Amino acid sequence: MVIAGAHGKVGLRLGRMLADRGDDLIGIVRNPEHGPDLRAHGVAPIVLDLEQATVEAVSDVLAGADAAVFAAGAGPGSGAARKDTVDRAAAVLLAEAAEQAGVRRILQVSSMGVEQVRDGAAPPEMGEVFVAYLKAKLAAEEDLRTRDLDRTILRPGGLTDAPGTGRVRLAPHVERGQVPREDVAAVLMALLEAPATAGLVLELTSGDTPIPDAVSAVTSLP
Repeated sequence: MVIAGAHGKVGLRLGRMLADRGDDLIGIVRNPEHGPDLRAHGVAPIVLDLEQATVEAVSDVLAGADAAVFAAGAGPGSGAARKDTVDRAAAVLLAEAAEQAGVRRILQVSSMGVEQVRDGAAPPEMGEVFVAYLKAKLAAEEDLRTRDLDRTILRPGGLTDAPGTGRVRLAPHVERGQVPREDVAAVLMALLEAPATAGLVLELTSGDTPIPDAVSAVTSLP
Protein backbone atom coordinates (compact mmCIF):
# COMPACT_ATOMS: atom_id res chain seq x y z
CA MET A 1 0.00 0.00 0.00
CA VAL A 2 1.26 3.47 -0.89
CA ILE A 3 -0.06 6.70 0.62
CA ALA A 4 0.73 9.97 -1.16
CA GLY A 5 0.64 12.82 1.34
CA ALA A 6 1.47 10.41 4.15
CA HIS A 7 2.44 13.16 6.60
CA GLY A 8 -0.78 15.10 6.10
CA LYS A 9 -3.42 15.15 8.80
CA VAL A 10 -5.48 12.46 7.07
CA GLY A 11 -2.57 10.50 5.63
CA LEU A 12 -0.77 10.16 8.96
CA ARG A 13 -3.90 8.87 10.66
CA LEU A 14 -4.58 6.43 7.83
CA GLY A 15 -1.02 5.13 7.93
CA ARG A 16 -1.23 4.53 11.67
CA MET A 17 -4.53 2.66 11.33
CA LEU A 18 -3.30 0.44 8.51
CA ALA A 19 0.02 -0.26 10.24
CA ASP A 20 -1.79 -1.17 13.46
CA ARG A 21 -3.60 -3.95 11.63
CA GLY A 22 -0.37 -5.21 10.08
CA ASP A 23 -0.29 -3.71 6.59
CA ASP A 24 3.03 -3.05 4.85
CA LEU A 25 3.03 0.64 3.97
CA ILE A 26 5.03 3.16 2.00
CA GLY A 27 4.38 6.83 2.60
CA ILE A 28 5.39 9.46 0.05
CA VAL A 29 6.56 12.69 1.67
CA ARG A 30 8.23 15.82 0.30
CA ASN A 31 10.14 16.80 3.43
CA PRO A 32 12.81 14.34 4.65
CA GLU A 33 12.32 15.65 8.19
CA HIS A 34 8.91 13.95 8.20
CA GLY A 35 10.47 10.49 7.86
CA PRO A 36 10.80 9.79 11.61
CA ASP A 37 7.13 10.63 12.19
CA LEU A 38 6.12 8.06 9.58
CA ARG A 39 8.45 5.39 10.97
CA ALA A 40 6.99 5.97 14.42
CA HIS A 41 3.59 5.08 12.95
CA GLY A 42 4.88 1.98 11.14
CA VAL A 43 5.08 3.56 7.68
CA ALA A 44 8.21 3.37 5.52
CA PRO A 45 8.91 6.87 4.15
CA ILE A 46 9.92 7.62 0.59
CA VAL A 47 11.06 11.19 -0.03
CA LEU A 48 9.64 12.33 -3.35
CA ASP A 49 8.36 15.75 -4.37
CA LEU A 50 5.19 15.07 -6.35
CA GLU A 51 5.34 18.59 -7.79
CA GLN A 52 8.66 17.73 -9.46
CA ALA A 53 8.75 13.94 -9.83
CA THR A 54 8.43 12.03 -13.08
CA VAL A 55 5.83 9.38 -13.76
CA GLU A 56 8.62 6.81 -13.87
CA ALA A 57 9.88 7.77 -10.41
CA VAL A 58 6.42 7.48 -8.88
CA SER A 59 5.74 4.25 -10.77
CA ASP A 60 8.89 2.75 -9.25
CA VAL A 61 7.55 3.54 -5.76
CA LEU A 62 4.19 1.98 -6.60
CA ALA A 63 5.61 -1.20 -8.13
CA GLY A 64 4.23 -4.24 -6.32
CA ALA A 65 1.68 -2.31 -4.24
CA ASP A 66 -1.88 -3.55 -3.98
CA ALA A 67 -3.39 -0.06 -3.74
CA ALA A 68 -2.61 3.65 -3.65
CA VAL A 69 -4.26 6.51 -1.78
CA PHE A 70 -3.96 10.15 -2.78
CA ALA A 71 -4.29 12.13 0.43
CA ALA A 72 -1.91 14.97 -0.44
CA GLY A 73 -2.84 18.63 -0.49
CA ALA A 74 -1.20 22.01 -0.75
CA GLY A 75 -2.57 22.85 2.68
CA PRO A 76 -3.75 26.05 4.32
CA GLY A 77 -1.78 29.17 3.53
CA SER A 78 -0.86 28.03 0.03
CA GLY A 79 -1.91 30.06 -2.99
CA ALA A 80 -3.89 29.20 -6.08
CA ALA A 81 -0.80 28.07 -8.00
CA ARG A 82 0.02 25.31 -5.52
CA LYS A 83 -3.59 24.19 -5.41
CA ASP A 84 -3.08 23.34 -9.06
CA THR A 85 0.36 21.75 -8.78
CA VAL A 86 -0.54 19.61 -5.74
CA ASP A 87 -4.29 19.06 -5.58
CA ARG A 88 -4.62 18.54 -9.33
CA ALA A 89 -1.28 17.78 -10.96
CA ALA A 90 0.11 15.54 -8.22
CA ALA A 91 -3.13 13.54 -8.16
CA VAL A 92 -2.96 13.12 -11.92
CA LEU A 93 0.68 12.06 -11.61
CA LEU A 94 -0.17 9.37 -9.05
CA ALA A 95 -3.00 8.03 -11.20
CA GLU A 96 -0.81 7.87 -14.30
CA ALA A 97 1.95 6.17 -12.32
CA ALA A 98 -0.55 3.66 -10.95
CA GLU A 99 -1.57 2.74 -14.48
CA GLN A 100 2.07 2.36 -15.47
CA ALA A 101 2.88 0.23 -12.41
CA GLY A 102 -0.20 -1.95 -12.81
CA VAL A 103 -1.75 -0.84 -9.50
CA ARG A 104 -5.46 -0.94 -10.20
CA ARG A 105 -6.96 0.07 -6.84
CA ILE A 106 -6.74 3.79 -6.10
CA LEU A 107 -8.54 6.06 -3.66
CA GLN A 108 -8.55 9.81 -4.14
CA VAL A 109 -9.43 12.28 -1.37
CA SER A 110 -11.35 15.15 -2.94
CA SER A 111 -13.74 17.64 -1.34
CA MET A 112 -17.41 18.36 -1.01
CA GLY A 113 -18.32 21.47 -2.98
CA VAL A 114 -16.48 20.64 -6.18
CA GLU A 115 -19.72 20.62 -8.14
CA GLN A 116 -20.20 24.29 -7.23
CA VAL A 117 -17.26 25.32 -9.39
CA ARG A 118 -18.32 23.37 -12.43
CA ASP A 119 -19.13 25.77 -15.28
CA GLY A 120 -18.03 28.74 -13.17
CA ALA A 121 -20.94 28.49 -10.74
CA ALA A 122 -18.95 29.21 -7.54
CA PRO A 123 -20.47 31.78 -5.18
CA PRO A 124 -18.26 34.90 -4.99
CA GLU A 125 -17.99 34.65 -1.20
CA MET A 126 -15.91 31.47 -1.56
CA GLY A 127 -12.79 33.46 -2.34
CA GLU A 128 -10.29 33.05 -5.16
CA VAL A 129 -7.98 30.55 -3.46
CA PHE A 130 -10.76 28.25 -2.25
CA VAL A 131 -12.31 28.28 -5.71
CA ALA A 132 -8.90 27.37 -7.14
CA TYR A 133 -8.72 24.50 -4.64
CA LEU A 134 -12.14 23.16 -5.64
CA LYS A 135 -11.34 23.50 -9.34
CA ALA A 136 -8.11 21.57 -8.81
CA LYS A 137 -9.94 18.80 -6.95
CA LEU A 138 -12.62 18.63 -9.65
CA ALA A 139 -10.02 18.42 -12.41
CA ALA A 140 -8.24 15.61 -10.55
CA GLU A 141 -11.53 13.73 -10.24
CA GLU A 142 -12.32 14.16 -13.91
CA ASP A 143 -8.89 12.88 -14.91
CA LEU A 144 -9.21 9.83 -12.68
CA ARG A 145 -12.60 8.95 -14.12
CA THR A 146 -11.05 8.62 -17.58
CA ARG A 147 -8.55 5.99 -16.45
CA ASP A 148 -8.91 2.22 -16.44
CA LEU A 149 -8.47 1.93 -12.69
CA ASP A 150 -10.58 0.62 -9.82
CA ARG A 151 -11.01 4.06 -8.34
CA THR A 152 -13.08 5.43 -5.49
CA ILE A 153 -13.35 9.17 -4.94
CA LEU A 154 -14.12 10.38 -1.43
CA ARG A 155 -15.41 13.92 -0.88
CA PRO A 156 -15.27 14.81 2.82
CA GLY A 157 -17.03 17.83 4.24
CA GLY A 158 -15.29 20.39 6.42
CA LEU A 159 -12.37 18.68 8.15
CA THR A 160 -11.85 18.97 11.91
CA ASP A 161 -9.33 17.61 14.40
CA ALA A 162 -12.07 16.52 16.80
CA PRO A 163 -11.89 12.89 17.98
CA GLY A 164 -13.45 10.45 15.58
CA THR A 165 -16.88 9.10 16.44
CA GLY A 166 -16.91 6.11 14.10
CA ARG A 167 -20.32 7.23 12.83
CA VAL A 168 -20.84 8.97 9.51
CA ARG A 169 -23.09 9.85 6.62
CA LEU A 170 -21.70 8.36 3.41
CA ALA A 171 -23.51 8.51 0.07
CA PRO A 172 -23.18 9.98 -3.43
CA HIS A 173 -24.79 13.14 -2.03
CA VAL A 174 -25.19 14.23 1.59
CA GLU A 175 -26.00 17.55 3.23
CA ARG A 176 -22.98 19.74 3.87
CA GLY A 177 -21.36 19.33 7.25
CA GLN A 178 -18.12 18.58 9.04
CA VAL A 179 -16.24 15.38 9.74
CA PRO A 180 -13.22 14.57 11.93
CA ARG A 181 -10.08 13.65 10.03
CA GLU A 182 -9.91 10.50 12.15
CA ASP A 183 -13.21 9.36 10.66
CA VAL A 184 -12.07 10.24 7.13
CA ALA A 185 -9.06 7.98 7.61
CA ALA A 186 -11.25 5.20 9.03
CA VAL A 187 -13.60 5.43 6.04
CA LEU A 188 -10.65 5.27 3.64
CA MET A 189 -9.43 2.12 5.37
CA ALA A 190 -12.89 0.57 5.10
CA LEU A 191 -13.18 1.54 1.42
CA LEU A 192 -9.86 -0.16 0.68
CA GLU A 193 -11.44 -3.37 1.93
CA ALA A 194 -14.57 -2.88 -0.19
CA PRO A 195 -13.70 -3.47 -3.86
CA ALA A 196 -17.37 -3.09 -4.76
CA THR A 197 -17.01 0.66 -4.11
CA ALA A 198 -14.82 0.99 -7.21
CA GLY A 199 -16.36 3.52 -9.57
CA LEU A 200 -18.19 5.44 -6.85
CA VAL A 201 -17.93 9.09 -5.90
CA LEU A 202 -18.97 9.45 -2.26
CA GLU A 203 -19.58 12.41 0.01
CA LEU A 204 -18.82 12.13 3.71
CA THR A 205 -19.84 13.97 6.87
CA SER A 206 -20.39 13.02 10.48
CA GLY A 207 -23.61 11.13 11.05
CA ASP A 208 -25.29 8.30 12.91
CA THR A 209 -24.27 5.23 10.90
CA PRO A 210 -21.30 3.11 12.03
CA ILE A 211 -18.57 3.22 9.40
CA PRO A 212 -18.71 -0.51 8.49
CA ASP A 213 -22.47 -0.26 7.95
CA ALA A 214 -22.14 2.96 5.92
CA VAL A 215 -19.57 1.39 3.60
CA SER A 216 -21.62 -1.78 3.30
CA ALA A 217 -24.66 0.28 2.31
CA VAL A 218 -22.91 2.06 -0.56
CA THR A 219 -21.61 -1.19 -2.02
CA SER A 220 -25.19 -2.04 -2.96
CA LEU A 221 -25.73 1.19 -4.90
CA PRO A 222 -26.69 0.69 -8.58
